[in-house]
Amino acid sequence: VIDKANIEKTNAWPFVEAKKILRERKKYIDQKGKIILQTGYGPSGLPHIGTFGEVARTSMLVNALNKLTDLPKEIITFSDDMDGLRKIPENIPNKDLLKNNLHKPLTVVPDPFKKFNSFGEHNNEMLK
Repeated sequence: VIDKANIEKTNAWPFVEAKKILRERKKYIDQKGKIILQTGYGPSGLPHIGTFGEVARTSMLVNALNKLTDLPKEIITFSDDMDGLRKIPENIPNKDLLKNNLHKPLTVVPDPFKKFNSFGEHNNEMLK
């Protein structure tokens, strides 16, 4: 548990960024009555450590904000599933199903696992 004295002195990036948000976005925070954060990812392949990193960094920031203020927080998470399929991932079945779908939005690329309407939907469902 981090006490208030250490929070004021720390240079840990989540606290540095949280303090910056509270200082630089005060007008917007006051207008909304809450702190709104957003994070996002591109579901062009199966989830991996980079996908997790996007959400983990935002979670660390929220934890720091929770120590600094009682204001409510809202996290908006978006998926760029209109992103084009850049390459065929090595770790999927039915690769032939994707060959004719390179550079198409993930929302229209068939699901190689044949469980969902699209590859984008499949990957988004894995992240819920």
